[in-house]
Amino acid sequence: MSAFQSAAVSATLLLICSNVFMTFAWYAHLKNLADRPWYVAALISWGIALFEYLLQVPGNRIGYTQLSLPQLKILQEVITLAVFVPFAVFYMGKPLKLDYLWAALCIMGAVYFVFRSPGHA
Repeated sequence: MSAFQSAAVSATLLLICSNVFMTFAWYAHLKNLADRPWYVAALISWGIALFEYLLQVPGNRIGYTQLSLPQLKILQEVITLAVFVPFAVFYMGKPLKLDYLWAALCIMGAVYFVFRSPGHA
């Protein structure tokens, strides 16, 4: 495995795990803490977000050794959508919509344009 592949795989795995925590920090309180004051939800969300940052910071640092900043950002957006859709459907009980597919196709266009040139510039 090349250095590029190794960094990209390591960064992707860390960012996926980070994004799971981020998604729960941002949205799970809407389901689980709706009856609690907002500041309780904020404090609990900050606690969850700590774990997100413990994975996201090293993931971005590893990724930045081989990927450009725009490539890291688009990678994060792809991961965000890939994590959010199952979260919305299975955890929050929202219906799966065709709009998710269209959003994914738009992001894939962004992936193409950002990754068509060499990595770290």
